Amino acid sequence: MNVTMQETMNTIRKYAPRFVAKTGIILGSGLGSIAEQLTNPITIPYQAIPGMGAGLVAGHASLLVLGYLNEVPVVCMKGRLHLYEGISLEMLKTYIRVIKMLGAETVIITGAAGSLRKEVGAGEIMLLTDHINFQPMNALVGHNDETVGPRFIGMENAYDEELRDIATRVAQGLDFKLPNGVYISVLGPSFETPAEIRAFRTLGADAVGMSVAQEVILARHCGLRVLGLCAITNLAAGLSQEKLTHEGTLHYGEIAARKLTKLIPAFIREYARGR
Repeated sequence: MNVTMQETMNTIRKYAPRFVAKTGIILGSGLGSIAEQLTNPITIPYQAIPGMGAGLVAGHASLLVLGYLNEVPVVCMKGRLHLYEGISLEMLKTYIRVIKMLGAETVIITGAAGSLRKEVGAGEIMLLTDHINFQPMNALVGHNDETVGPRFIGMENAYDEELRDIATRVAQGLDFKLPNGVYISVLGPSFETPAEIRAFRTLGADAVGMSVAQEVILARHCGLRVLGLCAITNLAAGLSQEKLTHEGTLHYGEIAARKLTKLIPAFIREYARGR
């Protein structure tokens, strides 16, 4: 059954009639603790919202949380949906456009990723400067809704330079390292082979994961500015002797989350001051 954005928003507005967000946050594997910092939260399960659905992956709670972070109104997606779960592109579109329709101007997209650089190890945060979409689709394929965005959208500054500058200053103030890098998005759910990682390094990638790129494409299409932050959970296949597991992703995601729970609220406060 096709669900309109109006139906989706009508349900959300039953829970939060007057809430208007300034910023959105999408939380990846092991990063859900950031949502717990929101004050006066309104929590809605994805399953309760027409057009959305619960994820099936451990570490993703599938909750829409509306609240305040450093007194800034925020819409938080606690848990993301992945294409490898078999979700439709329409559901992914809804998931991103809800953030826009709640009033947000920007979205902070986080995700767990493997590092392709030995000097950036597990537990670090990488600031994304660009991406390579290596998934076999683009979320904008099909009918284009001109009320949302144009048929063709430029991606030159997809990871907003001004927002990256703010994040860099904030990280320096917190005495955090914040290496920059390019994210390559693969479909999954299998982890990459060592040969694939060698190929991705040749292409210019610094981190690899199974999300982010489609969400960034959709965010830019509907006019959201994007800040991308990756929690590094491991060195990619072939770069260490460590066996890659989802449990390891969650473990090191939680370590990185301790940094993000300081970085993201401080970024939001600094960003709001300039608006």
